[in-house]
Amino acid sequence: MSTILPINLDDLLRCRGVESERVEFKASWSPERTGPQALRTICAFANDYHNLNGGYVIIGVGEQDGRAVLPPAGLSATELEAAQQWIRGNCNRLDPSYQPILSPETVDDRIILVVWAPASETRPHRAPATGDRQSRFWVRLGAETVDAEQRGGVLPGLVQQTARVPWDDRRAPDAQVEDLREAKVREHLRDIRSGLLDQPDERDVYRRMRLVVRVNDHEVPRNAGLLFFSTAPTQWFRGAKIEVVQFAADRAGDVQEERTFEGGLVDQLRDCLNYLENLSTFHLQKQRDRSQVRGWVSYPLPALRETLVNAVYHRGYDVDQPEPTKVYLHPGRIEVISYPGPVPGIEPHHMAPDAAVPPAPARNRRIGEFLKELGLAEGRLSGLPKVFHAMEANGSPVPRFDFDEQRTWFQATLPAHPEYGALSALRDAAHLRALGEPAEALRRIESAWASNPASAVLASEMIRAYAEAGKMDQAEGVLETFEAQAAENAVAHVANTLEKLRASRR
Repeated sequence: MSTILPINLDDLLRCRGVESERVEFKASWSPERTGPQALRTICAFANDYHNLNGGYVIIGVGEQDGRAVLPPAGLSATELEAAQQWIRGNCNRLDPSYQPILSPETVDDRIILVVWAPASETRPHRAPATGDRQSRFWVRLGAETVDAEQRGGVLPGLVQQTARVPWDDRRAPDAQVEDLREAKVREHLRDIRSGLLDQPDERDVYRRMRLVVRVNDHEVPRNAGLLFFSTAPTQWFRGAKIEVVQFAADRAGDVQEERTFEGGLVDQLRDCLNYLENLSTFHLQKQRDRSQVRGWVSYPLPALRETLVNAVYHRGYDVDQPEPTKVYLHPGRIEVISYPGPVPGIEPHHMAPDAAVPPAPARNRRIGEFLKELGLAEGRLSGLPKVFHAMEANGSPVPRFDFDEQRTWFQATLPAHPEYGALSALRDAAHLRALGEPAEALRRIESAWASNPASAVLASEMIRAYAEAGKMDQAEGVLETFEAQAAENAVAHVANTLEKLRASRR
C-alpha cells in the first residue's frame, strides 16, 4: 500500500475512482522508446486540458483492452533506478520545467514505478517531439497524448488556461492550515484505503494530498481542502450547503418542511441523500398475467443520487455564487437547482436522452477527484446517461435538464413515478377532505389526473367525485379520455366504477 500516493494503489491499477483516460500503462522501461513517450504524457497530464487534475504513468504494468495486465511484469532494481533518473533529468527539459511525483511500488512481489503528474499551476508546458528538436504542447484527448497544434481549437483553449488555476485548487488566503480538521482528512484516507493514513505528520499528509500551498514563508489551505475537510465551509463559501424544501399539495403551495445540510461536502451530501432516500417509497404490484411481482419506487435512488452529486460537483462556490444548492420536493417531482449553469461548450441539446455530451473542461477538478475516489461521483460524461437509464428502468417519465441563456442556474427535474403521483394525490385529497375542504380535494385530484390521464386510480377517483357532485356528463368524459390513453386491460375496471355509480343513481 503506497505511503506517497493519495489514492489506493489497487484502485488506481484497476481505474476505480480515477478515469482510465488519466492512466497510461507501460509494460517495460526503455530510455529510447518508453522514455520519450512517458515524457510527452507527463507534459499532457501537467497541461490538464480538461481540468481533471493530471494523471498517472505506470511503468512495469502492461495493458490489454484498456485494462492493466496483472500480475505486472515489473521492473528490475536497475531499471527502476534508471527510469527515475531519466524522468527527473528530462522533466527539466519541459518548458517550463516541471517535476512529477515518483513513487516506486511493490505489487505481487514485483516492483513498478508510478509517476503521478498533477495539474500544473504554471501551464502550459511543452515537451520535445520524437525526431524533432522543436518542443510542442501536448494534451490528453481521451486515452491519447496528442500534439495540441495538430487538433483544431485545442491549442487556443490550452493557451487561454495559462496561469488560470481552477477555483477549487486555488489558495484560500483568509484561512489557516489549522482550519483543516485532521480527523476528517484521515477519515477520507481510511475510506479510500490510502497508505497515507499511516503517515504520522499531519502537515506532511496535507502536502502530499495537495490540500495546502506555500505562500511566502507559510502555508495556507486550498479551497478544495476547506470544502471537504473544515467544520464549516460556509465560513468562507456561503453557497457551500444544501437546502431542501418540501411543498404541500394545496393550491397555495405552502412549505411543509425545510431542512439545511451543512458541513464538509461529503458530510452534507451523505446526510441529504439519506434524508431523500427515506422519502422515496417502494411499491410492489401483482401482475395478472404472470407470477412475478413488479416493483417500482417513487424516485429511483441511482437517479436521485447522481442528480444531487452532479449538482454539488459541477456548481460554483466562489463569492459570486452565494446561493446554496436547492432541492425542491413537489408532490409530483423533485427539482435540484445549482448555480451557475454549465460551462461553455455544453448546450441544451446535449441534455437529451441519447445525446453525446462533449468533453468540455470541468469546472472543479479537485472536487470531482475527491468525490470519485469515494465512489460518490461517476466517471467522466457518464452522469446523465445513468440518470436517464435509471428513470426508464423504473418506468418513470423522462427527466429534464434546463438552464438559462445567461448560464446563471442549472435545474434537473425528476418526475415522480406515475403511480406514486396518483397515490400521493389520493392521500392529499383525503387529508383535505378531513380538513373540510372538498373543493380543494377535487382540485388536487384534477391536477394529478391532468398530468397522468392514463392512471386507473385517478380516473376512478375523478369519476367518483364528479358523480357525487351530480356531474355525470363530466364523469363520462373522464372515462372517454381514459379509454384513449390507458392500457386496454385497465379500462374495464374504470368502466365498472362508472356503471356502478350510474346504477346507484337510478
